[in-house]
Amino acid sequence: MGNPRYIKVAEQIKVIVAELLERRIKDPRLGFVTLTDVRMTGDGREATIFYTVMGSEDARADTAAALASANGMIRSTVGKQLGMKFTPTIAFVLDAVPETAAEMEALLARARASDAELAAASAGAAYAGEADPYRKPADVDDPDAEPGTPGMTEDEDA
Repeated sequence: MGNPRYIKVAEQIKVIVAELLERRIKDPRLGFVTLTDVRMTGDGREATIFYTVMGSEDARADTAAALASANGMIRSTVGKQLGMKFTPTIAFVLDAVPETAAEMEALLARARASDAELAAASAGAAYAGEADPYRKPADVDDPDAEPGTPGMTEDEDA
């Protein structure tokens, strides 16, 4: 866990950049961007902003180019609004969370389907042996009981 001060600064950076993307940056290449997280280094000199983009791979590439071209303006605005001695350098990184979540959903769907197939296959199945395969104590009066069977005494074994 990082410095609590830099955690608060990271949240402020997230708010400032989100407002900039919504109101001031008019680049037509900028797609539907969602900021997911901002992480700062321990010394507060670098900030990494994670974002997602709705759309195709082309929209992601266009948005990455738009963010790269607006990086200087974003950094100067963040520095002015934060009022810190050193303005952190800003790097934008495409967040892989949506793709990872989609892969996990696909894996869970496959697991549910295989569980349903197994349940359907075992619906009419019966046990291979007896219904109750466990030994029970034999009656003492049972002459056919095997020696060593629970319920018999040592005298009856001999």
